[in-house]
Amino acid sequence: MLKETANIVRGLSADGVEKANSGHPGMPIGCAEIGSLLFGEIMDFDPDKPEWVDRDRFVLSAGHGSMLLYSLLHLSGYDLSLEDLKNFRQLGSKTPGHPEYSETPGVETTTGPLGQGIGNGVGMALAEKMMAEKYNTKDEKVIDHYTYVLAGDGCMMEGISSEASSLAGHLELEKLIVIYDDNEISIEGSTDLAFTESVADRYKAYNWHVIEDVDGNDLDELRKAIKKAKQTDKPTLIMAQTSIAKHSPQKEGTSDAHGAPLGEEEIKGLKKNIGLPVDKKFYISEDVKEFFAKRKKELKNKRKKWVETFEKWSNKNPELKKEWDNAAKLELPEDLKKKINDIDIDSPIATRKSSGATLRKIADEVPYLIGGSADLAPSNKTYLSKYGEIQKDNFAGKNIRFGVREHAMGAIANGIAAHGGFRPFAATFLVFTDYMRPAMRLAALMGLPVIYVFTHDSIYIGEDGPTHQPVEHVESLRLIPNLKVIRPADDDETKEAWYEALNRKNGPTALVFTRQNLPHLEKENGINGFEKGGYIVSGSVEDDVDVVLMASGSEVSLAVETAELLTEDDIKCRVVSIPDRTKFAENDQKYINGILGSPDVLRVALEAGVGQGWYQFLGDNHHLVSVEDFGESAPGQQVGEHYGFKAEKIAKDIKDKL
Repeated sequence: MLKETANIVRGLSADGVEKANSGHPGMPIGCAEIGSLLFGEIMDFDPDKPEWVDRDRFVLSAGHGSMLLYSLLHLSGYDLSLEDLKNFRQLGSKTPGHPEYSETPGVETTTGPLGQGIGNGVGMALAEKMMAEKYNTKDEKVIDHYTYVLAGDGCMMEGISSEASSLAGHLELEKLIVIYDDNEISIEGSTDLAFTESVADRYKAYNWHVIEDVDGNDLDELRKAIKKAKQTDKPTLIMAQTSIAKHSPQKEGTSDAHGAPLGEEEIKGLKKNIGLPVDKKFYISEDVKEFFAKRKKELKNKRKKWVETFEKWSNKNPELKKEWDNAAKLELPEDLKKKINDIDIDSPIATRKSSGATLRKIADEVPYLIGGSADLAPSNKTYLSKYGEIQKDNFAGKNIRFGVREHAMGAIANGIAAHGGFRPFAATFLVFTDYMRPAMRLAALMGLPVIYVFTHDSIYIGEDGPTHQPVEHVESLRLIPNLKVIRPADDDETKEAWYEALNRKNGPTALVFTRQNLPHLEKENGINGFEKGGYIVSGSVEDDVDVVLMASGSEVSLAVETAELLTEDDIKCRVVSIPDRTKFAENDQKYINGILGSPDVLRVALEAGVGQGWYQFLGDNHHLVSVEDFGESAPGQQVGEHYGFKAEKIAKDIKDKL
């Protein structure tokens, strides 16, 4: 029956791509046996309860082959109709060109940028290990599932797969099984053009269990390989040798089948070769329908047995159950904000250090918060010294040692968040967001509540010079839709920023902190308005002013210093902190003008980075102090003054413009 299922999947995939006149038919047709075995026999899941926490996860890292996944989800009984398959790649459909998290029932993560799915799979397998350690008891095992990843040659070429797989091998995540669709074809032709390494030897060096020479179109060989994979104490790579567009008369084994429809005549030849009705589109046999209807009932019964076990566990372990529920909903203690605000922090202090003190308090109050740094924890101030660290012999800690693997760190954090059960944070220097931006973009696209801690945020890093001075990075992060970027100006704002990040559940948040010390800001009207993205630090709303100085982060205290100099010359000033510029821009114009004053007033923006984004708040009468090149190597204060970030100079320039 699974062989017939595989052929049905071939027909559905070919027809879906052909009808859309767009897509990638070769991989779904070549991997039909792999998918049919996983969904038809191996994996545990319940199509009626796709969010069941102890389900096996399937990640299609080679996301361009999405018709494979959509066909299997439909056959398995998920809420994905035959009409949905026919609307493949159409506007508003549940079957977009690449699998998208939360758009299609049964899709565990958004994939398509190659290699990301491997990183996500590592995160999911890690979350499974941590949850099992935290919640399983001697009598009841409530977490016990596998993560399966289907990856292709492109995934193996991308550097993120190396980073993520290296860490998975170090941690010995034995419930991670990656099936490598080794068809030796990419868009340009044979992989021999650019990819001749031994993937098997590479993964053996990563401390993986590698199963070689598996016929990816032979169900028995695949079944035996997966059985072996479940008997090892390491993550497993199954080298499944397949043929792209298997059984296609003219295009099997060719790059022509990778990224374009096969064509009507070729599809007829394919269907003839595999015994499907040649003139029927989107055909599903009655036998296959009955097979999956029966399997759906069996899977539902498995989940119901788990529910019985879970209820027993819940009754025996009420405190653990409470933690479970809070983690599932990302619930926060009612008094958390007060406890955060009560943290005693001496100033002046770098906001990275204020962040560290705040994070340590949060870790005490929020058991499901976990995370780590890309080998920069001492600098990021993110190591939670009261708690253990995750290693292959201990999954009970809170600290994850990601190593120097920023890109994998981002994807693994996404996998943890998509799996559920924990709230991950990931930390590095702001400049190294260049290495993890693709994963951050996907977190924003999926709406995953990952928290990023980015320190050493500007030219004030100083001696490390242009390679480490992130002049364009804050601005580039602000451009990512649904990524909340907060750059606090002092200890108070740092506490507020962390609280906002924890309360945000529909997307990631980037917290941007300084290396250098900053003074505590005296706020004339308190910190009211922080949640709106911007508020007045000094100079009341009612006062007529001559100058409004606006900034975020370290430049706010410089704005205050500048305003004090101007006030000595009877120039009326207002200082505005805008820690979240995107949020501030979303307010109505009445609030914005109430904070920034009349557009006729001289508006001044200070940004120790590129300044283009500030023009939306600067009228015709404006002054901008920014950095439009790559910085210099020197002590931080000297670098700042070199670029004009000195109160006396800014005050003089403002007076010249008044």
